[in-house]
Amino acid sequence: MPRVKALFRHPVKGFTAERCTSLDVQADGRIAGDRVLAFRFADAAEPEERDGLDYWPKSKGLALQDFPSLAALRLAYDHEALRVRITHRHAVLVEAGLDRTGRAALEEALTAFVLATPDARRLQRTGRLPLVLVGDGIAARFQDRPRGFVTAHPAESAAAIGAALGKEVDDRRFRSNVVIEGLPAWDELAWSGEVRIGEVRFTPQQLLVRCLATHANPDTGVRDAKVLTTLTGALGQPEPVLGCALLPPGDSGGRVGDHGSADSPVLGTIRVGDEVVIA
Repeated sequence: MPRVKALFRHPVKGFTAERCTSLDVQADGRIAGDRVLAFRFADAAEPEERDGLDYWPKSKGLALQDFPSLAALRLAYDHEALRVRITHRHAVLVEAGLDRTGRAALEEALTAFVLATPDARRLQRTGRLPLVLVGDGIAARFQDRPRGFVTAHPAESAAAIGAALGKEVDDRRFRSNVVIEGLPAWDELAWSGEVRIGEVRFTPQQLLVRCLATHANPDTGVRDAKVLTTLTGALGQPEPVLGCALLPPGDSGGRVGDHGSADSPVLGTIRVGDEVVIA
């Protein structure tokens, strides 16, 4: 029986994942506490609304796609105290709350870190500085798409990429919320009916086309695996796809109102070890 191998959420968009033992799935289709903060560029707009849902593409701020060095950071977020702690090589880079003083400290520390990496020139482009930490730390607003999907992939699909590359490929590269074990590689390409994870039922929505974020080693921040060309070359995909976006069935992925999902009710909880049923 396929089961949940690992669960992740990303409190700050584009940064290291937070490994969890359980995740609450909201009725709006988003994971509670996922992408509730983001470091936006100076000239970028706040999240915009499309069909009543917030939308904030990764091009508007710091994200692994263009700043792979971010993968070397470790981030812990206290969702009750609204406090962020970021470490690098086991040393605390910054720890602060989300008041004005704390946000300024976080912005300053992240700016200094990136400017000391090979990614510095990208941050120095016109309109990018100063960075601004946005989000209230509660509402899951900073999604790449208007629909805030739950994302999932089989561990065996990631292993197939590793086999083609001749090296181990960590599941964290793909930034999924749910990693499933016990399925054939690429099983997600055929999902069309119901997907049940523990007590929560989902409907597959779309396959996930991958970006350069997958090239970054999740421990070092170095681009050391050509995932995209392996998918389209050695593995023969027409476009680089791994994983699937899921939404609760019916209308629960619709309008959330009030610009975000802070008040969206919890639909159910998924846990590490939960059975997964693919209909």
